Amino acid sequence: MAFSTGLKELIDGCALEPIHIPGKIQAHGFLLACDANFQIRYVSENVLDHINIEPSAALGESLFTLLAADQNKMPWLNLIDECNANTHFTQCKFKQSNTLFEVSAHWREGLLIAEFEPDFGLSAGLSATAQPLAINSFVTRLQQAHTVPAICTLAVEEMKRLTGFGRVLAYAFDENGHGNVIAEATEAGYESYLSLRFPASDIPPQARELYKLNSIRVIPDAHYQPVALFTSDEDRDRPLDLSLSNLRSVSPVHVQYMLNMGTLASMSISILVEGKLWGLISCHDLRPRYVSVSTRNTCELLGKILSLQVEAREGHANTLRRLELRSMVVSMLAAMADKDSVSAGLCAIPDTTLAFVQATGAAVVMAGKCHRIGAAPSEDALTALAVWLSENDKRDIFATDTLLADFPAVARLGVTVRGLLAVAISEIHPHYIMWFRPEVIKTVNWAGEPNKDRQFSNGVESLSPRKSFSTWQQILRDQSLPWAREEIDAATALQDSVRGIVLRKAEELANMADELRHANGELEAFSYSVSHDLRAPLRHIAGYAELLNEYEGDALSERAVHYLNNIGESVRFAGTLVDELLAFSQMGRSALRLGEVNVSDLIHHIKRELAPDFANREIEWIVHPLPRVTGDGAFLHLALRNLIANAIKYSRTKEHARIEIGYRQGIDEQIIYVRDNGVGFDMKYVGKLFGVFQRLHSMEEFEGTGIGLANVRRIVERHGGRVWAEGELERGATFYFALPTVIPIKRIAVARTAVS
Repeated sequence: MAFSTGLKELIDGCALEPIHIPGKIQAHGFLLACDANFQIRYVSENVLDHINIEPSAALGESLFTLLAADQNKMPWLNLIDECNANTHFTQCKFKQSNTLFEVSAHWREGLLIAEFEPDFGLSAGLSATAQPLAINSFVTRLQQAHTVPAICTLAVEEMKRLTGFGRVLAYAFDENGHGNVIAEATEAGYESYLSLRFPASDIPPQARELYKLNSIRVIPDAHYQPVALFTSDEDRDRPLDLSLSNLRSVSPVHVQYMLNMGTLASMSISILVEGKLWGLISCHDLRPRYVSVSTRNTCELLGKILSLQVEAREGHANTLRRLELRSMVVSMLAAMADKDSVSAGLCAIPDTTLAFVQATGAAVVMAGKCHRIGAAPSEDALTALAVWLSENDKRDIFATDTLLADFPAVARLGVTVRGLLAVAISEIHPHYIMWFRPEVIKTVNWAGEPNKDRQFSNGVESLSPRKSFSTWQQILRDQSLPWAREEIDAATALQDSVRGIVLRKAEELANMADELRHANGELEAFSYSVSHDLRAPLRHIAGYAELLNEYEGDALSERAVHYLNNIGESVRFAGTLVDELLAFSQMGRSALRLGEVNVSDLIHHIKRELAPDFANREIEWIVHPLPRVTGDGAFLHLALRNLIANAIKYSRTKEHARIEIGYRQGIDEQIIYVRDNGVGFDMKYVGKLFGVFQRLHSMEEFEGTGIGLANVRRIVERHGGRVWAEGELERGATFYFALPTVIPIKRIAVARTAVS
């Protein structure tokens, strides 16, 4: 989701700031960094203020020479075995100071980083002895909360009791990194941020990474003066990594951000779910507020408990949803198996198909056909979407909740849906299952206008925090509800299963095709032999009939002459039939000679050839612009000639005949049609049209052998295409044939094999 231009640039700019190696710490404590022998390599410059020793004097000394004589060395020695994690132990004292210090220490890049904070006790909140009881009570109440907002509300209330901060809120990050406030506990005088959204730019990427490494960050006083780290010339070019430091100085941009919010003290606790930064607990106070190390440890523990609870609640909900989705996948696959078709199966259970991903519409686009379910776009729009997906997106799964932004052309197609989830069910062809969601107009309340107060220097946006956090309302349009991760995963599982079914079906069809090729070869050889052998007897019958009529015609009765004429006509028809049957059988044995074919030129030549058939007739010819196609020019000429000859023949009963020849682009095919306003046919017999010797009209009405359309079908199918027809009695008929944009190589290979 984009709420303004330039947000990405601002985030990228923030990401350049090296906040993990600031070279400075906050002033309320001091830092000593030692090597494995406890020799001090880095020291904060304020050690003089805290333990009365100059930084230069501390550098190079052993840590144990600075500690008071009665201090136990064992806790420090135990730290050698610790990994990169903060360890807190009891107070310690130094020789030149009477102050007790709370200690946090951790190893980082081979150095022990020890941080010391004066043990001032608690300024507010619960006492140290009461904190374990509070945590125990908190855990008990968590078990009674059943939703994530409910457990977050318990957490912020408990955090407020522990620390005394004036405002504590919890916010969760959405898929775009924006923080949505889902729980809050505030005192009087604090502005409420509940249900507001904070933009992703408030927490740049490298800060989010630090929140994952170090789950707590405290700033007791926003007006602190950063304290630099002192080191030797040897280590000066090696910045100390303070990623896990509690005292790490924060970015000046963030300090200004706090001041703009009216906050002088803050504390943040990370909420980590499955290793990812799910959200934060953020504490604010209008006055400086120090939080002891022990209290912070308690808060950190509370944050970990909260993280586990959020993970458990969301995990449970996700598991239930995934089980529900898996059940629906099984139902859809069963329906496909029952109907022996992907599209027919999904259309048979429309409620399940739509509920699967909570869609309002769905469609299956394959083999040049569109099958719509519910509130799906038109067939033209579905075809355009399939073409766009195949040309512009090579992923097997495509999901968007901003379809208009991704594919602006949908607006011209009258598409009102804004969410699209599409899965490719073929690795070769643009075949898809699609689901659709409508536009959802959404009102978002931001904590301040995200795009306000942007600053530029030499045309480059500089880091600058927002000055206002007052509620700013934004209306979001042209979006649908987003697709959930588990929905996309379930669609992927369905895709894998469907592809498996399709592959198994393809293997079965390949075996059947081999058997059919063998049977067709035998049939073609038989047809060729029969038709070839019939020609000689038919010629003999025709010849003897003519001789009989020539020599004995005067002696024959009128009835005998009539019979003899009928014999002649029947023989001539039989001869024509045999010739066409022979041509039909040879058609499967001839190689395709592929090339570019200008269909417009073919139509022009065919009309000239057939001119005698429609002489003295009134025919209105409508020929639309036609494409160039890839195919065998001679075969395509024959197919079109058959279709146009039929249109001329079957429209001759009309005083004003109308023949239209046109074209439309399919998903991966070119569709050409021939339409007439003739006698038409009853659609219940459409299955017979393209069979050999199949006729829907008697010989007395319309002459013909019944092989022409079978020839059309064979020619088109040999090109890898398909044929079909639509008609209505006395309202005309339309014959279509579709040729693939690219002729499959196997078609050419089969043709060449047939020739050889």
